[in-house]
Amino acid sequence: MATVRPAVGDRWAHLPADTRDEIDVFETELRRVQAGQMPERVFLEFRLRHGVYGQRQDGVQMQRIKIPMGVLTTDQMIGLANLSEEYAVGVAHITTRQDVQYHYVNINDTPNMFRRLAEVGITTKEACGNVVRNVTACPQAGVCTDETFDVTPYARAMAYFLLRHPDAQNFGRKFKIAYSGCEDNACGLARMHDIGAIAKVKPIDGKPVRGFQVYLGGGLGALPFQAKLYSDFLPADEMLPLAQAIARVFARLGEKQNRAKARMKFLIASLGFEQFQRELADELEKLPHDPEWQARMDRELAGYSDQPLKDPSELQIPADASPELLRWLDVNVRPQAQQGYSMVEIFLPLGDISSDQLRALAHLCRRYVKDTIRTTVEQNLLIRWVSNADLIEFYSGLRELKLADIGAGRMSDVTACPGTDSCKLGIASSRGLAAVLHEKFQNGLSRLADRDDLKIKISGCFNSCGQHHIADIGLFGSVQRKGNHSAPVFQVTVGGTMQKNAASYGLTVSKVAAKNAPDAIAKLTDLYSAQKQDGESFNDFAERLGRLRLKEELDEFAVKTTFEQTPELYEDNRQPWEYKKSLGVGECAGEVIDQAEFMLEDADRLNFEATLALDAGKWEDAAAKSFEASMKASDGLLSTRGLLLSDNYDTLSQFRQHFYDTGQFLKPFAENFFRAAEEPVDGIDADRARQRVEETTLFIEQAQTVYTRS
Repeated sequence: MATVRPAVGDRWAHLPADTRDEIDVFETELRRVQAGQMPERVFLEFRLRHGVYGQRQDGVQMQRIKIPMGVLTTDQMIGLANLSEEYAVGVAHITTRQDVQYHYVNINDTPNMFRRLAEVGITTKEACGNVVRNVTACPQAGVCTDETFDVTPYARAMAYFLLRHPDAQNFGRKFKIAYSGCEDNACGLARMHDIGAIAKVKPIDGKPVRGFQVYLGGGLGALPFQAKLYSDFLPADEMLPLAQAIARVFARLGEKQNRAKARMKFLIASLGFEQFQRELADELEKLPHDPEWQARMDRELAGYSDQPLKDPSELQIPADASPELLRWLDVNVRPQAQQGYSMVEIFLPLGDISSDQLRALAHLCRRYVKDTIRTTVEQNLLIRWVSNADLIEFYSGLRELKLADIGAGRMSDVTACPGTDSCKLGIASSRGLAAVLHEKFQNGLSRLADRDDLKIKISGCFNSCGQHHIADIGLFGSVQRKGNHSAPVFQVTVGGTMQKNAASYGLTVSKVAAKNAPDAIAKLTDLYSAQKQDGESFNDFAERLGRLRLKEELDEFAVKTTFEQTPELYEDNRQPWEYKKSLGVGECAGEVIDQAEFMLEDADRLNFEATLALDAGKWEDAAAKSFEASMKASDGLLSTRGLLLSDNYDTLSQFRQHFYDTGQFLKPFAENFFRAAEEPVDGIDADRARQRVEETTLFIEQAQTVYTRS
């Protein structure tokens, strides 16, 4: 059946027919749902697959725009600048997946926005939804001094092979892929993805063959999983059939009803990795041959070009160079593998760039480089192939645009998700905290700003959109109630790292008031500086001191006082109003609420003891202690229903009756609790023990949320 298109005239006749059809269908469905002819729940997933995401604020949308591998041309930069100005608030936001986002978009503007993006070769298709999200890659690919080879064309082949692929349309949840050019550095963060590929070369029949070390089943989110090694070497031409087979297995066996358990990492955990590999082997065996596998790869390899605009040259630093220029050259500029060229990282605090800046930057880039711009997972822009003699002029141009901030890749380069600014799931203001830190790094904490040995990442909730799990110092938003008032707080995590492609994830050590978080970060950093041993990384230092010591060091920053004593702690960063209005309390409720608070605090303590057991390698103790913590949190909530411990009630059945069956408690977190109750701890392994502790952390956080609403 032919597509019935809205009357858009000939304005878009120059676009490819399939692109026009796709956008026309979106507009038709939008008008149908607005006319009440299509269920909103059906349209929800449909619009998500076009990158249209609901905001915290009613009546406006966040628009996510797919930028595969973060690769941008200057034409695309100008197009993005124009559209952000016309359809959003004049700001383009760079995400941790190398995408671009607009906020406060009117959904009625989206069809023409899609058409205008298509004019510069950009799509929003499958930027959100239960599909393959943006394929990411190291932004230094092709110019890095450490890489094995340039992964860009291989990542691009993967991105466009799976885009709209029929085998990748029936997932229960999103799916993420990353490519890395080397094994040791942060690079593409391959080990935290559903499919992570790390470049390798292996001699076969006397010839060097390009391929990848492949990891499967990684992911952050509320419950982070480390990816598992599938193959130490897979030839590059086998990557696309492997991805297609994985998609088919995930679509066939993955969870569809319980979204919180629908990522591939949970499927692998449920089946066991060996069984998952058997399923995958069976799928590969029966997978029909597709000539597009090789054809797509050949097209990308033949068509890929990343070339300089100018000849190589040497940098001549004038004798009267300013201290700012010298620092910028030291911090924001790195030499390329190609002699005579450098890459320049443009530091974007909060990941934001105005439409005026983005447009002017595109024109500046046209003078010095040939469409060699990339977004980064650190929410910055990387300009590649700058001839060294042009660096000083390029810096002057950036200064005029107010884009010469110093700090890219340093401690001051804080990553943050949107948090409560726009996300419906935000609990605390991650961007507010990041903005405060940016100000303090310029005034008050300048001694820390230039450090290159620590990274800070902030999420507005436990879902890790800010990737707090892989930061040296990570923070995620939470809430804590004292009496009739609620305070925004951040859980502090240590033990994560971006190095070796995100080789380890952090665990919580403390909970601090949102307003106290900058001081807590400063204390941790100063403690590390004062007591670290020669060559000791922050993670090794944190492990040596132990979580108990770190918790004690941060204890002064917790919320211990009432609203009346310290009202400022009941405000969020850059939000000078009370975090949440006072809640009405019945005359007989005071004592019960006090008891609930005490028990929830005790649950936090018990779960922290479980993390100490993890540190000590006592997996069974960790699992047992974390379950005890969940029981304590459950009893705390049940006390608000008038149940007393002396009644000797059955905690599990009463919790199910009062909170699970009524829908007041998020079911996936409750189901983790029920499963833990049935699961023996004898012989439990390290991975499962860690998962149990993570699950308990989420359970306690949800208990705090439910209690706050009571």
